[in-house]
Amino acid sequence: MRSSGVSRRQFFKSAALAGAAVAAPSIVPASTLGRAGAAPPSERIRVGAIGVGGRGMHNLHWCMDQPDTQAVAMCDVREERRDEVKDVVDAYYGNNDFQTYRDMFEMFEHGPEMDAILIATGDRWHALASIYAMRAGYDVFSEKPSSMTVAEGRAVVDTVRRHGRVYQTCTQRLSERNHVFVFELARSGRLGRIHTAYAHIAPWDDAYMTHDWKPAQPKPPDEEVDWDAWLGPCPWRPYNQDYVRGQWRGVYDFHTSCIGEWGAHTFAQAMAGIDCLDTAPVKYSFVDNDTGDGMECEFANGIKLVLSRGDEYWHGSCGERFDGDDGWAAAADGYSEPEVSSPELLDDFDGVIEAYKARTQRSINHMRDFLDCMKTREKPVANENVMHYSMVAVHAANICMWLKRDLRYDPVKEEFINDDEANRLRSRAMRAPYVI
Repeated sequence: MRSSGVSRRQFFKSAALAGAAVAAPSIVPASTLGRAGAAPPSERIRVGAIGVGGRGMHNLHWCMDQPDTQAVAMCDVREERRDEVKDVVDAYYGNNDFQTYRDMFEMFEHGPEMDAILIATGDRWHALASIYAMRAGYDVFSEKPSSMTVAEGRAVVDTVRRHGRVYQTCTQRLSERNHVFVFELARSGRLGRIHTAYAHIAPWDDAYMTHDWKPAQPKPPDEEVDWDAWLGPCPWRPYNQDYVRGQWRGVYDFHTSCIGEWGAHTFAQAMAGIDCLDTAPVKYSFVDNDTGDGMECEFANGIKLVLSRGDEYWHGSCGERFDGDDGWAAAADGYSEPEVSSPELLDDFDGVIEAYKARTQRSINHMRDFLDCMKTREKPVANENVMHYSMVAVHAANICMWLKRDLRYDPVKEEFINDDEANRLRSRAMRAPYVI
């Protein structure tokens, strides 16, 4: 590259921005020392991260705790985050090897060899960072919601296919025992014919997000907070530290509303139990409130997905429920076991889980499923298609609320039927150079 007058950094950045294919790195020996019980360096998966706040630190720990991984680098636009995470990771490994960067392209060029990238930025960056990382040759584990629009989600799917990457979105309840058991009850017919699934949406904020700007504050140096990179593809606005400290939810440019906040999890959970992970609802019925609570979304097979922000159908958070002709079952965070219409439905709980594992060859551990699929090159449980179709349902439900009318959607053509205004909302303008 250098002999042609193009630096490796310039090559990676132009390739990611333009969509050029870059050869995927193979898993080869890492330079870091091993730790007790770890895989030898030649078999270790080397992991980098982009955006490591609270949730990102959780995911990084989750990954580091697997015996065949090594966290080697991270990128964050905030200096204090870079310093904090380096201290934590170096202490974990007992060395000073972890490398930090402000710019992801700098990490792609000058960082250590990496095989996978964990992405836990704010919502606005999830799809774009995933696309850039996959174009640069890395497998991706992305936080939810993994797209801000239908168009972004489709671009993630296309990038996975074009570059042969393994992609997992962090809808981790697809890999948790109580939820998997409920999915299997619904799928197996033990609840009879399923006619209704319910999905939990966040019980704060609403569907009508603000377009206002917070007051301008003096912008810190880029090394301290790279504000332009923080905004990424979003429209420019003046710096305000509240955004950087997490107060961006409920803002249209940065968020997917109360529907997307939890629906990014629970729509996929509901769709898993009715075998609709490869499609999206075709009808969306407007509800005259501020939140989407009670909205009915109907699939082509007639099964309804109902949005609920309360605890009528579960207790706890991020729940799903399935109602069939012969019974119902529900699960949510904090359950010791699923709730069911009849105690007999809980018989052979462990057997159902073991049968699921045997049938799917999957771990009941979301990160482990991703790492295993990196080795086999099979699709993880929350692969790009699962992400996209569940997020299409989120985006369509939001658009239904914003336009305040019923909508019909064609999940094959990926367009609303006879509704130009709704179709224009399938994408958003992206601020150069942060474009797909």
